[in-house]
Parts: sequence; C-alpha cells; structure tokens
Amino acid sequence: MGWYNTCMLIDTLLHWLDVMGTVVFAITGLLAASRKQLDLFGAIIIAMVTAIGGGTLRDLILDVPVFWLHQPIYIYLVVVSALAMFVYVRFFTAPVRLLLVLDALGLAAFTIIGVQKSYALGMDDVIVIMTGIMTGVVGGMIRDILVGEVPLILRREIYATASFVGASVWLLLRPLFEDATLPTLVALLTVVALRLAAIYRNYSLPIFQPIQRKDP
Repeated sequence: MGWYNTCMLIDTLLHWLDVMGTVVFAITGLLAASRKQLDLFGAIIIAMVTAIGGGTLRDLILDVPVFWLHQPIYIYLVVVSALAMFVYVRFFTAPVRLLLVLDALGLAAFTIIGVQKSYALGMDDVIVIMTGIMTGVVGGMIRDILVGEVPLILRREIYATASFVGASVWLLLRPLFEDATLPTLVALLTVVALRLAAIYRNYSLPIFQPIQRKDP
C-alpha cells in the first residue's frame, strides 16, 4: 500500500509540475513578446506557442489526439497566465531568476511526459528520446524564431542537453523496474540538476569555433 501511495504521489507531482510548467512557459513567452513590444494579442499568441507548441507537435507526429483538444484547461491556463503577467510587469519587475528555476522544473516535467507518452505507444528508443526533447524545448524554439532571436537550444547554454540526458536516464532505468515511479523521479531530478547547474554555475557546452582558412 505504501508503494502504491508513492506511485500516486509521483503521478500527482508530475501533473502539478506539468501545470506549473505550462504557466511558466506561457510567462516566458509573454516576456519575450514584451521585449519586442508586441501588442496583447501578439503576446498571447507567443505565450501560447511557447507553452503548448512542443506537446502539440509531439502529438501530431505520434498521430494521437492533440492533448489540449480534450483538455482545454491548458488553453485557459496560458491565457490567464499571460494576462496576469501582462498586468504584473506594468507595476513590478519580473522575477527572472525565479522564473528560470521554475522553468527548469517545467522542462523536466514536459520531457518526462513526452517520454512516457511515446514509450506507452511502443515507439523505438530513439523516438522516445526525441519526443521527450520535443515536448520540452520546441515551444521555446518556436517562440524565439517568432520574435527574431537565435533559439535558446542552439546557443551554448545547457537546455536541450538537460532534456536529452533526462529522457535517456528514464529510458535506461524504466526496464529495470516494475513501474515508472523511480525512473521518473531520477529523470526529473537529473533534468533539474543539469539546468540549475547551467543557471547558477554557468556551465555550458563548448561553442563551435569558426574555421580558420589558411592561405596557400
């Protein structure tokens, strides 16, 4: 009974991290839109694609019903979060550092949800990992493209890498356990730890140096 309660607790934690991630991703989309001085409608569109873009593309590729079509609460979450932040930033400074930490938690939740969904469909291991990464980072990638910035995942900061490692850890551990509780918890902590290391320790991947041509 205790193990069953633990499983339920992890599932509940993942659900609320998913909700929180949706809110935070929407807010980061709105902040990106504000830097480009978009109007409210444009800002909500950017918030929308940031929060649900990755999951939408995942479901389309997996050929399953898009999650927000039968769970419209996600649409309401995005709109309400964007409107609330739109008002908040007119009077206060956005807590960017806190948002980065919450974003790490959201990235972890989105990654694991994507992994679990494709794994349950019996997809190949590489597809499982790709859908996990896709769920976590594609929304932010679309956001950056729409506002005319180099996508975060293409820069040296550890972001997609954290998602990749977390998805791989889950996939490696899952066959070793009867249920997904422990793999989920370890994978979540892995993504968050890597992302926080990037934020607070400035860890990053090496950059690609321009090739120097030598004159003959």
